Amino acid sequence: MNPALPGAPLDTLQHAETPEGIALALRPAGLVARGQAWLIDFGIRIAVFFVAITIAGVAGGLGMAFLLIAYFLLEWGYPIAFELARGGATPGKRVMGLQVVMESGLPVTPGASVVRNLLRAADFLPFLYAAGVAALLLRPDFKRLGDLAAGTLVVYAEPVRLHGRIPPASPQRPARPLTQAEQVAIVAWAGRAPRLTPERFEELAQLARPVVSTAGTSAASPQLLGVAHWILGHREAVPK
Repeated sequence: MNPALPGAPLDTLQHAETPEGIALALRPAGLVARGQAWLIDFGIRIAVFFVAITIAGVAGGLGMAFLLIAYFLLEWGYPIAFELARGGATPGKRVMGLQVVMESGLPVTPGASVVRNLLRAADFLPFLYAAGVAALLLRPDFKRLGDLAAGTLVVYAEPVRLHGRIPPASPQRPARPLTQAEQVAIVAWAGRAPRLTPERFEELAQLARPVVSTAGTSAASPQLLGVAHWILGHREAVPK
């Protein structure tokens, strides 16, 4: 549903699919969380720069060159180095529980990290990141200009739980390819097992019978539970 439409749910979850066919739910971070992360990183960079000024003061003729190199590394190398490290987050983002990922949910690539950070110059225009803030506020995925160009998202690192514990079942390959929305719906259905009566659970499973078979009168829920496990990557028992 389009969030811009009246009555649309206040839900900013972004769904992605890995190359293995596993559906992910990503929760993009908004202006407040990202602003707080930026302030923390800014404070760290200022503190390190003051240390660099002290060192430059005793470095003699090389002091100015050292200071320029330090400024360059803090301004451009700092975010890229941390984003490409494990966790995909600068110290500020890590404190706020955020990380940078690709739109697919995969770790950010070196090229994407470079692009999104180089375009901070465009986000800064005309002053104080006005363009970046405007783009962020106008989009449900909270992307600034750098994210749009790089194909990245800033999301909460804590995984979104779309379901509870799924009952055990033997993994089963679906009878046909599933769309991303179908995968999300099946996993969510399986996670509701503890909260539904067996009759209602089976009734909902019957609606998805074409996913597990084209005909038959047997219960559909055991087979559909197997498909849910297959979607989540539990495929050891699936014949290749």
